[in-house]
Amino acid sequence: MILEVATLQVIPGQAAAFEAAFHEAQAIIASMPGYVSHELQRCIEQPDAYVLLVRWRTLEDHEEGFRKSSQYLAWKRLLHAFYDPFPTVLHYRQVAGTGI
Repeated sequence: MILEVATLQVIPGQAAAFEAAFHEAQAIIASMPGYVSHELQRCIEQPDAYVLLVRWRTLEDHEEGFRKSSQYLAWKRLLHAFYDPFPTVLHYRQVAGTGI
């Protein structure tokens, strides 16, 4: 399993609109092959900062399946105007023998 970690900086004053758009957009990502789960966390100290955590079966499910799909265009239309700067997205794999 792969964990996608996207650090999102939302334009000040746009948090409520972003969260409303994300509420709609999350159905898009959840419908994709290889999707496992996701969560959106809002920073306490910096309320315009978020982190999006998405679990995928494989890196290809995200990079090839989602990012190159027509559904990604809808995701992009809903969310990308809220970011400044554009998000940093990295992928992680659990270290063997750790976790519960």
